[in-house]
Amino acid sequence: MSKPIDRNRRTVIKGLSTLALAPLAGHAAGAKDSQARPNILFILADDLGYADLGVYGQRDFATPNLDRLAAQGVRLTQAYSNSAVCSATRFGLITGRYQYRLRGGLEEPLAGASDAVGLPPDHPTLPSLLQKAGYRTALFGKWHLGSLPNFGPLKSGYDTFYGNYGGAIDYFTHKPGVGAHVKEDLYEGEVPVHEAGYYTDLLGERAAGFIRKQTPGQPFLLSLHYTAPHWPWEGPKDEEVSREIDNIFHYDGGSLATYGKMVAALDASVGRVLKALEEKGLAENTIVVFTSDNGGERFSQTWPFSGQKTELLEGGIRVPALVRWPARIRARAVSHQVAISMDWLPTLLAAAGTAPAASHPSDGHNLLPVLLGDEKPGERTLFWRYKANEQKAVRAGDWKYLKLNENEFLFDLSRDQRERANLAAKHPDKLADLKAQWDDWNAGMLPITPDVNTHGVTGEVQADRYGPRID
Repeated sequence: MSKPIDRNRRTVIKGLSTLALAPLAGHAAGAKDSQARPNILFILADDLGYADLGVYGQRDFATPNLDRLAAQGVRLTQAYSNSAVCSATRFGLITGRYQYRLRGGLEEPLAGASDAVGLPPDHPTLPSLLQKAGYRTALFGKWHLGSLPNFGPLKSGYDTFYGNYGGAIDYFTHKPGVGAHVKEDLYEGEVPVHEAGYYTDLLGERAAGFIRKQTPGQPFLLSLHYTAPHWPWEGPKDEEVSREIDNIFHYDGGSLATYGKMVAALDASVGRVLKALEEKGLAENTIVVFTSDNGGERFSQTWPFSGQKTELLEGGIRVPALVRWPARIRARAVSHQVAISMDWLPTLLAAAGTAPAASHPSDGHNLLPVLLGDEKPGERTLFWRYKANEQKAVRAGDWKYLKLNENEFLFDLSRDQRERANLAAKHPDKLADLKAQWDDWNAGMLPITPDVNTHGVTGEVQADRYGPRID
């Protein structure tokens, strides 16, 4: 059980470090069972494009650690995010359900780190369910599911937290918004802290340190949620650029070269964490998942897809996804299984020998049999919606229905990944069928009401589709 948080900063930081190592009370499983269960390292990048890794086609900069991770496990070619934007996908990921079932899942950005809208602490989550199964749980990095005092990682299943509550922070000052006097969005548990350093590096160091402190036989979930390569556009040696930025929403900043340095720093940070697993002797029975919260943005590579973040075109929702588990998953595998963010909850729970809460059944699928090679990939039907531009989308098998404002499209993704040939007129029955499926699904979700805040609706986003975004 978590101990009450001492509000004295030094005591809190020391106490939380100790707490991360303390066995969970009420752990029902025996030591032998604990040793058999896998550790889980879930790594989430922020706004990383589908082709931003070498193994997915990137040629402008190198990502050797993530490419090596792919070679040691399975690479998914048809993985999707639950949404085309950050916060909404994180609701789907942590609950294993369509984010549209929760009020907070309709928002983007999440009301500027709202204390009124967020992930309800009583909702079952991936960390809370693993915590009940005897896992230690830690999140290092971006939360973006509601702010204190009503919401937070420690209220939703994590024993340990170090990171930012909101959507984006400066990589060096760790400030979330405009002006020199804005507080840093950097916390140890629920206590603000100050720590110098490039944020991508700080998160990797914390994660590696957590791994080095683990004891044999005690399984853990380590969620490592980077803000990279989300703006502001700052590489690891751009501290001078950081000092010149008064507003981190500097969409006129950055360059392809800077973006490449940000992704390279992300890759290096992941490499240090993976090395810690190896040095601790935990790599063999640790499931490592690497993916992104949505498609890429201004400088990212999404080839061969069209579209980008905030759009339900493939480039906005197709993401890289890598899974390594040397004890069970064969190396150098490629899977064409259609997957989505909310699948990770039932998949990882199954690997840990537990299941989603009966009160909140998952909308995702358990992918473990496919990842282990026990089953062949199966067809899926997935749904999306987004208030800006009245976007709707369905993927059923190889067919995709897409609506943008009043324009409707039907694509065969097996032949037209770039979504250029509209087959709506040639296949009106298929178009009508997918529209009807979307309507039936949508009827079970929360309605998008006028008070919901999303990109392109509040007036804070330029009309140009490649203009600034505010999450």
